[in-house]
Amino acid sequence: MSLTDTHAVVTVVAALAIVAGMAGVVVPGLPALPLCWGGVLLWAIFGGGDGAGRWLVLAGATVLAVGGTVVKFLWPGRNLQRTGVPTSSLVAGAVLGIVGFFVIPVVGLVIGFVGGVFAAERLRLGDSRLAWPATRHAVAAAGLAMLIEFLAGLLIGVLWVFGLLTT
Repeated sequence: MSLTDTHAVVTVVAALAIVAGMAGVVVPGLPALPLCWGGVLLWAIFGGGDGAGRWLVLAGATVLAVGGTVVKFLWPGRNLQRTGVPTSSLVAGAVLGIVGFFVIPVVGLVIGFVGGVFAAERLRLGDSRLAWPATRHAVAAAGLAMLIEFLAGLLIGVLWVFGLLTT
């Protein structure tokens, strides 16, 4: 591969964007699905070749990115509403998770999130025995949201590789 080969460079940059998007599922501040979709968009516009194949791959990636984002928020959110965990507890968990990520790299995200949700629920409910089940529900919902986002990003990546091999 030569750096003067524009199509190869675009393909590598698109692949890196998709990989960065997959990492964005667990790294705060990296927008996972927009990065994956952006990689496919870059490849569709500048990757070279002719025909509608690239645009069909981009359309499929768009459907997956939008659908994954909608499902990521609706499904876990509905589960949390059903269990009675308020948004304020999730915000506390998110803030402490981000702080924890920088204090204790990588594992601090999980520790901070769980600690933040537990502390908020403990303050709200006044009892540790009641706060722990709510914390478990919040952690399960966050895990489900991350799994949905990861699977949507993975499907975008698989669709892109399929398009790369067939167009």
